[in-house]
Amino acid sequence: MATIRLGDEAPNFTAQSTEGEINFHEWIGDGWAILFSHPADYTPVCTTELGTVARYKSEFDKRNVKVLALSVDGLESHKGWVKDINETQGATVNFPILADEDKKVSYLYDMIHPNASDKLTVRSVYIIGPDKKVKLIIVYPASTGRNFDELLRVIDSLQLTAYHKVATPANWNQGEDCVIVPSVSNEQAAKDFPKGFKEVKPYLRMTPQPNI
Repeated sequence: MATIRLGDEAPNFTAQSTEGEINFHEWIGDGWAILFSHPADYTPVCTTELGTVARYKSEFDKRNVKVLALSVDGLESHKGWVKDINETQGATVNFPILADEDKKVSYLYDMIHPNASDKLTVRSVYIIGPDKKVKLIIVYPASTGRNFDELLRVIDSLQLTAYHKVATPANWNQGEDCVIVPSVSNEQAAKDFPKGFKEVKPYLRMTPQPNI
């Protein structure tokens, strides 16, 4: 069973999905991706999650993020479950769901935690960048549905900080001030951040979000 850490290359795999065979790295292409697991088909919390993702897909698209779900059940089960999701959640599933009956991908990504369940995956989330490196890992228990507003917020932060020498403070949201990273001198900050910055402490300098 693999242990995946931030900065590692996301393990590649080829698996069947509700939208055909997927080679993960090829599928990601030059964009970003979210891989997230579900304990099983026809489970109530998962049903609400997949409906929510379907409604949010345009937000992920705006950020050049592809979404890939996984469940340890098979394709025929997935297809029946998708009908239920579409019927009950006011949305049409518009992204692939991996079939992982042999748990190959689940073990590759350490999604099965035996002390929680030795058969079902926990609610793992991996965000992967265009370089195929793991940028974020969040693990929820099966009893707690994910907050997809938070995942969008994190993606905004990851994409901002990947290309600008800033970090995002607590509870940051798109459009709010950012923190200049300590490695940037004040002299360099004056060049890099033409909107200006405020030095609260030598190690805490705030600047308007640079990419808007």
